[in-house]
Amino acid sequence: MEQSGRQACVERWRCVAYMVVLVMFWSEAAAQIRYSISEEVKEGSVVGNIAKDLGIDRVTLKEREYRIVGSSTEPLFHLNKDDGMLYVSRKVDREEICERSNACIINLKTVLENPLEIHYVAIEVLDVNDHSPVFPEKQKRLEIFESTLPGARFQLQTARDPDGSQFSVQQYRLRHNDHFRLEVKERGEDRKMPFLVLQKQLDREATREHRLLLTAIDGGKPARSGTIEIVIEVLDVNDNWPVFRQDVYSAVLNENAAPGTLVIQVNATDLDQGANGEIVYSFGKEVDLNLQKQFYLDSKTGEIKVIGEVDFEENQSYEIDIQASDKGTVPLSTDKTVIIKVIDLNDNAPEIEVTSFSKSVPEDCRTGTTVALISVNDLDSGPNGKVSCFIGEDVPFTISPSLQDNMYAIVTKSLLDREEKSFYELTVVAKDTGEPSLSSEKTITVVVSDVNDNRPQFSLSPYTFYISENNDLAAPLFSVKASDPDDSDNAHIVYHIPRDGGEGSVSLFLNINSENGEIMALKSFDFETLKTFQFQVVATDSGAPSLKKSVIITIVDLNDNAPEIEVTSFSSAIPEDSKPGTTVALISVNDDDSGVNGKVICYISEDVPFTLTPSLQENMYAIVTKSLLDREHQSKYDVTIVAKDAGEPPLSSQRTMSVTVSDVNDNSPEFSTNPYTFYVTENNIAGASLFSVSACDCDEGDNALISYHIVRNSDEHKKLTSFLNINSENGHQRHSQLGPRMSIGSTIVPGSHANTLVLPDRRRASEEVRKSVVFKDRSDIKLMTNKIREIIVHKWAGGLSKNPSSLNWPCVSFLPDLSVCLSFEENVSMLTPIYSPRPVPADNFRTEFLSQENPGCMTHIDQIVT
Repeated sequence: MEQSGRQACVERWRCVAYMVVLVMFWSEAAAQIRYSISEEVKEGSVVGNIAKDLGIDRVTLKEREYRIVGSSTEPLFHLNKDDGMLYVSRKVDREEICERSNACIINLKTVLENPLEIHYVAIEVLDVNDHSPVFPEKQKRLEIFESTLPGARFQLQTARDPDGSQFSVQQYRLRHNDHFRLEVKERGEDRKMPFLVLQKQLDREATREHRLLLTAIDGGKPARSGTIEIVIEVLDVNDNWPVFRQDVYSAVLNENAAPGTLVIQVNATDLDQGANGEIVYSFGKEVDLNLQKQFYLDSKTGEIKVIGEVDFEENQSYEIDIQASDKGTVPLSTDKTVIIKVIDLNDNAPEIEVTSFSKSVPEDCRTGTTVALISVNDLDSGPNGKVSCFIGEDVPFTISPSLQDNMYAIVTKSLLDREEKSFYELTVVAKDTGEPSLSSEKTITVVVSDVNDNRPQFSLSPYTFYISENNDLAAPLFSVKASDPDDSDNAHIVYHIPRDGGEGSVSLFLNINSENGEIMALKSFDFETLKTFQFQVVATDSGAPSLKKSVIITIVDLNDNAPEIEVTSFSSAIPEDSKPGTTVALISVNDDDSGVNGKVICYISEDVPFTLTPSLQENMYAIVTKSLLDREHQSKYDVTIVAKDAGEPPLSSQRTMSVTVSDVNDNSPEFSTNPYTFYVTENNIAGASLFSVSACDCDEGDNALISYHIVRNSDEHKKLTSFLNINSENGHQRHSQLGPRMSIGSTIVPGSHANTLVLPDRRRASEEVRKSVVFKDRSDIKLMTNKIREIIVHKWAGGLSKNPSSLNWPCVSFLPDLSVCLSFEENVSMLTPIYSPRPVPADNFRTEFLSQENPGCMTHIDQIVT
């Protein structure tokens, strides 16, 4: 018992010693921890809790500076000292870290300080199927001869999958194809090698290229795959004969074809490739040499062309053997016969021959009358020798075929009329049916002979002649004319007058020239006893039988007297205030002819205010006014009366009458200016002429005589005009007396015809007195000049100044750009105009003269009248 207790105590000490040794060993040696993660985990993913797995609290981790020892600048993992967890620092790619390794372990060395402890952490990266199998190329080309036998094997490229183990390539598949199958062999280390096996012979002519699709599949779930296209080009072998595209080659060729004309082109094909498929054409070995001189065969294109003369008459067809050969090492060839048919060309025009012909045909022949017989011949054969005939123009003839071949008759197809057309140029056309057709022409002239089928025709029917009485028996009265469209004797016309035998027949006193139709009178006619008569003339042709035509001739009075106009009553003057319809004159008209020749119409030829009105008595007319008259507008009219008869040709006469319009006092006098404005000086001499007024009257004679007087209707007028007197005949105003009552600015306003007479006396600071006369038009300039002369002479004579130089000489301005000044010479009897430029407004003219003590002063514009 004691021994067993002792033994148990020893065991305890052994365990303690063992534990102490183990702790001491752990303190100095490394401890190892193992983790596993999948590749492609996200950054920051937790790998494991190292602090927990090592049994170290977090505070100790920080105090002993626990860290991962490594030299990588971009570590895959990092340790968080705060929580003692190991994290992923960046993407973990197993294929990048452990390429081609079944197991992928990453060993990390970690260290604890004070005391030093080393711990190893092993991290296993588990594979994920994240890669698909990939072939080195997208497409693989193989060349295989079409003569390769079935069973031939062709190694293919393997696919690579970076994933390992079960995620690597596990199988290959080939898309179904009749000519190939797939075999896969194992090559160790899980490598599989694909082979392509030919199981059916290839035919390049059937399929020149085969496209196969090979697929590599890995072991993932779901599985990934990669493909490669295998293109198999079938290489040619000369195993095909040339084949012509047509079973039969035939061509048609016109005779006389020009050298170089293409006859036909043969075409053969060879399914082989390259030289094995190139075709060469040649004549067959049995082709005659003469035939080879007529035709040329192009060895490359197979065109057969004409090089010699082709004559239908010598050979109507040719048979030529053609051989087509390839250029293979052992050439293969095929023969074919070409048939060439020569076509006869339409190279002969029809020939026309007239066998019987009538040069003329009567115009009364029946429809269908034969004019000529013709024969037509064409040397060609077949359609080229078939001929049709016709007449080219639209004529009354046609061609009728005969019972005999190529014989024709020219016959009439309608009635003829020589008078419409006397001959025909017939163009007979013979045309074959060849292609292109040929034709020939022959012209035949057919004359239509005359038949007396037309009667003579007079140029007028009936005739009407006008002759004068007491006619001359030696001269023909008139002539008749007839024509006949027939020919020769059928158109020769004879005239005669049929005699009825009566004693009173006028035809007994007439004779006619049978050849020209001139009619002579055997006695003179008196129209007082015989106004008109008729007789008959017959025209007969000389045909057999003869035809005739008669015409009735009427002889009437000749219109040889013009109407006569006679004035039976006439007033040479008519007052201008006469009413419309006032009679001016009466006329009568007479015509000595009878019938229509004696019927007269009258009218006034001018556009005047007069007209003709017929009277109740025949051929009597009255000239009357048709509108109001105005002597001031026109004082005299020449009225032309025309009388015209209705004969053929008509005769007329005319007569002109002068009608004077007498004056009536129907116009009031009118002053030349309204109102008048005059300037006069004060202290003027009594009895001197101050100015004058002028009025006119459009009437004439006593009606135009004007007398003047000053109207003094009111006391104011009487006071203002008491110092004035007016000449009743010429309108001169004279000063009778100047008294204190007359002041500057006084005016006189005459009331007659609303004319105003103004006489202001304006005094200026310079003591100048202006006298201005405003003239109505340029014709008054002469009057104005005389007025100035009168004033100047009056001044000189009155002794206002003994020295002429002391006077201010008047100036007259009356042109747009010129002033006329009058200089006073010592000789008073002479006034000299002096012209000097002085601008004056256009279309205005004025006159003014100034009396002033200071010499040489210029005049001023006082008034402008437009």
